[in-house]
Amino acid sequence: MTASWLSIALALVSAFLFACASVAQQSAAASVPEGTSLLSALIRSPRWWVGVLGDGGGYAVQIAALWVGSVLVVQPLLVTALLFALPMSAKLAGRVLPASTWALAFLLAAALTVFIVVGDPSEGDTDAPLSDWIVPLIIAAVVIGGAAVGGLLLRTPGARALLLGAAGGLLFGLAAALTKFVTDLVESDLLGALAAWQTYALVGSGALGFYLQQRAFQVGPLSASLPAVTIGEPLGAAFIGIAVLDERIRTDGASLAIIAVAVFVMVVTTIRLSRTQASTRIETETMDGASAPPIATDR
Repeated sequence: MTASWLSIALALVSAFLFACASVAQQSAAASVPEGTSLLSALIRSPRWWVGVLGDGGGYAVQIAALWVGSVLVVQPLLVTALLFALPMSAKLAGRVLPASTWALAFLLAAALTVFIVVGDPSEGDTDAPLSDWIVPLIIAAVVIGGAAVGGLLLRTPGARALLLGAAGGLLFGLAAALTKFVTDLVESDLLGALAAWQTYALVGSGALGFYLQQRAFQVGPLSASLPAVTIGEPLGAAFIGIAVLDERIRTDGASLAIIAVAVFVMVVTTIRLSRTQASTRIETETMDGASAPPIATDR
């Protein structure tokens, strides 16, 4: 198995573990009332700890995938966590997924395949100097900070969940790109990795992203938070991969238009699928007698 196909396989395993974690964590966080200490409530929830273990396993496999492959290959494949989460949520709700949901799932898989095969993303140069990181990190900090502040200050639950989820997802994408850099550095110079600023930026961005994700699950409907996290992560990783790590999509002409359509389909189907999963999750909690968060009305 070539390194490219190995990274794809590892990314899919990582996506499955992240899906398991999401189903558990979303259920636990959504049951914590607004105004209650989120972290203190979650650490007492066995279901939430199961999700944490799933996240840990998924992240470990993601590191392995990034070790052997490109950020632009690995991160889009992590979107397939939604495909795994959908049947899990349906099973918990005691229902069968409708044909329309499966159609969206296969459409997303097809778009991902087109992106990888036609775009043929290449690995970049991870040995980027600090000067190459400064401007992209400032841009990322402004966007993430603005989304987080908006999510904390606004009153509308749907908007808060959307902005906090987007901020968390972008931080996860930044962490993924930093992971690629740090893992390559560990391979060549372990002591250098321990002294590198990227290592501590990786830990900080991952921890903050995790907290914002849990807040997004708590403050508003999953139909707003889940797609934001899911889309934000690959976008954040791709931004750093292209701006800093010099990764490129090797395509031009008509192929570029095909890639653009594939990305558009990925975004639309991911949002639709995440809304389906969110509705299923909320209905399940209601059936179990738990307090479900309000569902934002689509206009």
